[in-house]
Amino acid sequence: MNFAETRFWEYLLAGLLVILSARFVWSRLASSTLEIFDKFTLLSLGLFLLLCVSWVTFVIFLSVAILTYVGLLRILKYHPRHATKCLVVLIPLQLTPLIYYKYANFIGNGLLDLHLETLRHLIIPVGISFYTFQKVAFVVDTLVHKNPPPKFLDYMNFAGFFPQIVAGPIERRADLLPQLERFRFRWSPEDINRGFSWMVVGFFFKCCLADNFADNFSAEWPKNAYLVWLANLVFGLRIYYDFAGYSLIALGVAQCLGVKLTTNFLSPYCSTSMVEFWRRWHVTLSQWFRDYLYVPLGGGRTPFWAFNVALVFVVSGIWHGAGINFVLWGALHGLFLIVNRLFKPITLPKFLAWSLTMLASFFAWLCFYETNTKTLVTKIFVLLNPREYGLNSLHNALHTILPASQFVLCSLFLLAGATLLLEWFSVRRNEPYYYLRQPKIQILLVILTVWLAPVQNNGFIYFAF
Repeated sequence: MNFAETRFWEYLLAGLLVILSARFVWSRLASSTLEIFDKFTLLSLGLFLLLCVSWVTFVIFLSVAILTYVGLLRILKYHPRHATKCLVVLIPLQLTPLIYYKYANFIGNGLLDLHLETLRHLIIPVGISFYTFQKVAFVVDTLVHKNPPPKFLDYMNFAGFFPQIVAGPIERRADLLPQLERFRFRWSPEDINRGFSWMVVGFFFKCCLADNFADNFSAEWPKNAYLVWLANLVFGLRIYYDFAGYSLIALGVAQCLGVKLTTNFLSPYCSTSMVEFWRRWHVTLSQWFRDYLYVPLGGGRTPFWAFNVALVFVVSGIWHGAGINFVLWGALHGLFLIVNRLFKPITLPKFLAWSLTMLASFFAWLCFYETNTKTLVTKIFVLLNPREYGLNSLHNALHTILPASQFVLCSLFLLAGATLLLEWFSVRRNEPYYYLRQPKIQILLVILTVWLAPVQNNGFIYFAF
């Protein structure tokens, strides 16, 4: 379900038209069951859109969803006194498809060198990392907090709510399930207006900024310190606007349906510490690791808090992908947070604190996009070597990039800078993306998106996670 594809919106609008037509007839024939009709058709629409992605994605999602529900019911029926202990059985079963599709090739062919061709051609089902983590959290919350299991239809709508199923946010039972238990197809002008304002920002982020940065990004530039930093900067901006763009469109689509999702990004590049960065970047994943891994390990209350932080971020890196580079990316962020806590008593000027935070985060992006371990290590040493920052290196870097590309990149940086400035003012108001959602700014964003969006859109990066 690529929000940037016309096909998605054609299928969505066609599905809604069929639902509303059938709903009109149904309300005349059996108005007392209209609530069931609304929930059933919402689920049908979500499953249809998921099937349009691929049949493998559809089958794997249904398998994990049904396994989760059936497993939960069996635990509550046969082992209610030892419910939480049964998690050691159910959670590995939930994670099995994720581990197979995402890590089997890396483990089998990469680490064990088994040369299994079948594993080389595995395609990761879209959204598997997101909906699997959401279902794990659902089971834990239900058993630990002794919540009653929801009705199957309500659970399936929670598990497969189409705006957020393939790339988050990773919603919790307490936040999303009650809304879907009350769900009706109501069309509130206020909800639609608010939803469209989020979608305008999301499409601007994705189609205008992220896709243009993607078209002007190269990991194959020579191993020149200035060019490596440029690649880090371009990729860091691209992945933010790409992922935040998807999340804001999902937020907007859900809002139009009267459902409120968690704002998954809160302007992370306005952060003045790495702790704040991770409170603003991929919010629901950060909260997931905090609540289901970091806190159970003892959090920051034990003498081993640094080990807990490091472990959580290494696991976070592994969640993002199967590769040494992702492990290193997670380990780096763990190190940054440990240093952040150790030096917390030292107060820096805000601009300096922001500069150091951005330096650390954009340095780490190198480990995210560079998958070749040997090349990655070489580039890290290039960045850390002061001799690589001479005038000759700068001269070579400027001559490597064509003048036309230099103009495009400068224009994109100026546009991104202006956007981040508006985000900064919104952060100061404590209202996410407030100024970007003002009517006059929204008109400008629509014009820029239509004018500057590439003809060929790029797929969302996090569809591969």
